[in-house]
Amino acid sequence: MTAVETRNVTKEYEGAGQAAVRALRGVTLSVADGEFMALAGPSGSGKTTLLNLIGALDAPTTGTVRVAGRDLSGLSRRELADLRRDRIGFIFQSYNLVPVLTAKENAEYVLQLQGVGPRDRTDRVADLFTRLGIGELLDSWPSKMSGGQQQRVAVARAIAPMPAVVLADEPTANLDQAAGRSLVALMRTLNQERGITFVFSTHDPMVLEQADRVVTLVDGRIAGDERRRRRRTPAARAEGA
Repeated sequence: MTAVETRNVTKEYEGAGQAAVRALRGVTLSVADGEFMALAGPSGSGKTTLLNLIGALDAPTTGTVRVAGRDLSGLSRRELADLRRDRIGFIFQSYNLVPVLTAKENAEYVLQLQGVGPRDRTDRVADLFTRLGIGELLDSWPSKMSGGQQQRVAVARAIAPMPAVVLADEPTANLDQAAGRSLVALMRTLNQERGITFVFSTHDPMVLEQADRVVTLVDGRIAGDERRRRRRTPAARAEGA
């Protein structure tokens, strides 16, 4: 099945007194369920713009975007908000943790919006924090955590609602090499164990090495699409056994 699909997508930004800037130029892309895919390319190539369109944070100038089988252009603002809440996880370069909430409260925030009960929220987040190696930080404030710890909380927040796809914009940009490698390994494990689709925007060679597929953008166009052998999930391996 297809997790994400774009067809002939363009995106233009109007400049004050200047000609419009075309960030994307006819991008057609299909991402299968369970892919661990990276968007590569130089700064200004359109990577973040494409992630924002897939995440329903912005709308294309022309073309269509489908996520989890839904055509985003046909959805109301409320329906788009519901789709972002229930089907899409976001991992931002700047973490975007709420400073007045503890790590646990940050990770539970989307679950609360979904109406998940307190006990289920607590159990789900505590399990994720343990798996992420930050079990002792449940009651910590973001300002008291390192960048790597904050990013792991952000991963927990993205994964806890069990979305169909997780979008990550330069997830290792603010981390040292060891923390970045550990984070990518963890997300790879979650991808394999839970079948969650990951789409990254990255310059990091280490992230690119781990991707099953690397799509390269240059000047708003797809300039390359390298598919590698898929790493099968445990469920897929069991079925093939």
